[in-house]
Amino acid sequence: MNRRYRKTIIAGNWKMNKTPSETKAFAEQFKAILPKTKWCDIVVCVPTVDLSAAVRAFKDSRIAVGAENVYFEKSGAYTGEISADMLADLGVRYVIVGHSERRALFGETDEIVNKKVLAALEAGLNPIICVGESLAQREMGVTMELIALQVKSALAGVSAEQMRRCVIAYEPIWAIGTGKTATGEQAAEVCTYIRSLIRAQYGARIARSVTIQYGGSMKGSNAHELLSHEDIDGGLIGGASLDPKALMEIVHAANQE
Repeated sequence: MNRRYRKTIIAGNWKMNKTPSETKAFAEQFKAILPKTKWCDIVVCVPTVDLSAAVRAFKDSRIAVGAENVYFEKSGAYTGEISADMLADLGVRYVIVGHSERRALFGETDEIVNKKVLAALEAGLNPIICVGESLAQREMGVTMELIALQVKSALAGVSAEQMRRCVIAYEPIWAIGTGKTATGEQAAEVCTYIRSLIRAQYGARIARSVTIQYGGSMKGSNAHELLSHEDIDGGLIGGASLDPKALMEIVHAANQE
């Protein structure tokens, strides 16, 4: 982490878990143990049906609410989808875009991810843009080439000023929900490379201001080591974000000196 130039952001991704009433209970428990110090920003990304409950429950705290998905059209005959304007009107501030599960299970392409990023930015949302490789791709030695393609595709048409509002989450697919975690060195190597891609496209000043998270089975036991690296500025947390105490352990790790 480098707090001199950029935010440290711990963001939870609940995936398809918790009801609105469970969201309210989580918020009450989490706020009760929230430290007074403010070293890192905290975002809780929840299912669409929980967004209103989350916004209400966290309105008097410094915790931001994020969505897990968004559609790139502003309105129309897109049954079941939700637009960026709808999210913004609810009080949502962040949205996850391009998560590997969306890519693998729902056929999201790099082009679709880019459209969602642009739609989110236009509506005033902060996109958390996910990139990452499979185990097979890592073993083939094409991790950096794939990351470069995903990053450059996602940021096509994004202005320098808009780039300051983007968060990049490196999430190796082989470490999501598997219990496996990239070593600090593996995660830092890719996060540093991502920053170099941003630097080449937008310049050093913007590159050093962009938050780059690690998102592969980060938990209390490994968060401190992962976050000790210069270019890892936080985490996109899956399973551990469902438990207030487990998430707070990661927040404490992000508050390290």
